[in-house]
Amino acid sequence: MDEPIQFSDVVATQLSTLAGLNPEQRLAVTTSEGPVLIIAGPGSGKTRVLTARVAHLIQERGVAPWNVLAVTFTNKAAREMRERIELLVGDRAKWITIGTFHAFCARVLRQHGDRIGIDSHFVIYDDSDQMSAVKNAMEALDINTKQFSPRAVLSIISKAKSHYIGPKAYADTVENYFEEIVARVYPRYQETLERRRALDFDDLLNQAVRLIQASEETRHALRQRHQYIMVDEYQDTNRIQYLLVKELSEEHRNLCVVGDPDQSIYGWRAADIRNILTFKEDYPEAVEVHLEENYRSTPQILKAADGVIRENTQRIDRVLRTSNDAGEQIIVRECFDEVYEARYVVDEISRLMDTDVPGREIAVLYRTNWQSRPLEESLIRATIPYQLIGGTRFYERKEVKDVLALLRLVANPEDAAAFERVIAEFPIGAGIGQKSIAELERWSRTTGRGLSDALEQLGAPDGPTFAARAQKLLASARDHLSALREVEQQLTLSELFDRALEVTGYSTYFESGDPEMADRWENLQQFRGNLERFDDEEPENRLITFLSEVALVSDADTIGDESDRITLITLHAVKGLEFKVVFLTGVEEGLIPHQRSISENPAMLEEERRLFYVGITRAKERLYLTHAFRRTRFGGSEPSLPSSFLASIPENVLAAGRASKNGEAPVGSTNNGPSARRLFSSESPPDSPVPVWTRVVSGQRVFHGRFGDGLVVSAIDKGDDQEITVDFKRHGQKRLMGSLANLTID
Repeated sequence: MDEPIQFSDVVATQLSTLAGLNPEQRLAVTTSEGPVLIIAGPGSGKTRVLTARVAHLIQERGVAPWNVLAVTFTNKAAREMRERIELLVGDRAKWITIGTFHAFCARVLRQHGDRIGIDSHFVIYDDSDQMSAVKNAMEALDINTKQFSPRAVLSIISKAKSHYIGPKAYADTVENYFEEIVARVYPRYQETLERRRALDFDDLLNQAVRLIQASEETRHALRQRHQYIMVDEYQDTNRIQYLLVKELSEEHRNLCVVGDPDQSIYGWRAADIRNILTFKEDYPEAVEVHLEENYRSTPQILKAADGVIRENTQRIDRVLRTSNDAGEQIIVRECFDEVYEARYVVDEISRLMDTDVPGREIAVLYRTNWQSRPLEESLIRATIPYQLIGGTRFYERKEVKDVLALLRLVANPEDAAAFERVIAEFPIGAGIGQKSIAELERWSRTTGRGLSDALEQLGAPDGPTFAARAQKLLASARDHLSALREVEQQLTLSELFDRALEVTGYSTYFESGDPEMADRWENLQQFRGNLERFDDEEPENRLITFLSEVALVSDADTIGDESDRITLITLHAVKGLEFKVVFLTGVEEGLIPHQRSISENPAMLEEERRLFYVGITRAKERLYLTHAFRRTRFGGSEPSLPSSFLASIPENVLAAGRASKNGEAPVGSTNNGPSARRLFSSESPPDSPVPVWTRVVSGQRVFHGRFGDGLVVSAIDKGDDQEITVDFKRHGQKRLMGSLANLTID
């Protein structure tokens, strides 16, 4: 007998995919052909829309899963998206390409990079490796690394690459002496990377675009494979990412970008808000969908966020709305200094946890990493567990980086940075000094040949020159490494790990019984466990696959879900996350907005406002905004002003006050703009002196604790404060607030 007729799998999936979506979300999901621009406000369910859209393409439109490409900005977001899609389309999800821009480009280059001369076994250089290569290039050019900061040079090179500007093109744009220095270092830095068979993070994107533009065969293959493209967080794309997406989507034009101009906060790393604001200029036929229903936050929080962001001009207007309960009003709290601020925050956290708010639902946000110190100290004293995002990540711990360098050297014998670390940190390098490393580098640079050739030519007439002892030690290290390469594909990664620590003698470091060394050994055992996940990969690919994944780990990927841990995190790192309770600390002029946006580049002010907006919209139920009357900066305590952004928050969403724990004066709210000066006895020492500062006039000579001697160019009254422009002898012109600057008149 035939089985009873039931809904088909297709219909059932369609119902589960579209069920519960609001009309705008349904439109975003079902508009499958042609370009689509989705403006997704915070908490508007964009991840659900993206996953439902992929399922709809596969189930309803008959699109092959391997024709779908979804690009995100973090590995964590990519994993979450794949897991959700698997629930909707089952095993077919494994054929969908989902990942970050960098992971996608790394994969493309490993598969097709040989067409533009890129070895498939390239390594990806992290920040410390890049710094090493820059210093190497500067030393080769006799450029003083104390006079010219290698960090600043690397930053300029990275910015040029983000705009798809190569060494020759950059040299044509220089306008000052420092840029001339960068123009000299840039090509030598690239030569160093090429000789070491290495790519930095920017190269992954640049070389992928160069490959697509240079190879018609690759371009055709990628466009045929990725006929439906979705890009999350499009407002954060830079010039090179824009070019990559444009090249891939040029033929089929089935490009769906999702983002929010109001959450564009990465201009400092070359993100270009114009990519989303001008999307319809590139794709005039695009369908534009606004997701305005917020499912995350209370109306109070949304009104505060909306009041703040409406001050900006670079945006696409929309009105956030929610059906959530009204919830608690927002508390704005002024404390005497950062110590009292931390004490207040931790006291409130203790109170909330006593009312069954789990630690994982509480986050403390701040503008810069150094603000976390007093918060950490207070949490430790209160014995409240926390996780610090942006601290030392697992793969940045010394012992882990040591073994990673060894595995990198097994995978790529030209990786001079890894070789230098192995020689410095492993017993097989004992007795080999920096002079020997420098000679290897000199020989490689002058001959244009790699590290492996340099080691093979030991003792040869035209090889590098060493004393007999150094040559013997280098030959021994070379042979140990060669032995590991010979067995690499015969062993699983975990077995290779064991063999490597044995052959190099590294495991002997952990046999002393020292508790610290025991902890480090436990880290290495966790590292070994991570390697086991790749044991089932193809032998020829598993090591390089593992190394690529490790190189692309970001701060966001380290965030855990421990139920008893508070999260301490910067405003930049918190985007994409949400918590029931958010404490946004240091809401002061000079922090948020940052001093750079006030004194150096007024155009940055809108991005600072967007950053504040992002912080506010992370909160689901409760939001605390705190600022200090004084804050310790640059080694001294300085008076602070409440952030001017606070004045944009409607008064009716702010709490009138709540009694403090010790029954003293009520906790009030301040919202009197940048001149607010109310103190509360529960958070400030008695009889605290009000700081005094001296007004200045144009033409006066002044001294600043950080910038040194300067001349006042202008002094403009701003309420009970002054906006002062000073021309400093060593640092040029700076715009400062009089009450914050702590200027001394000469």
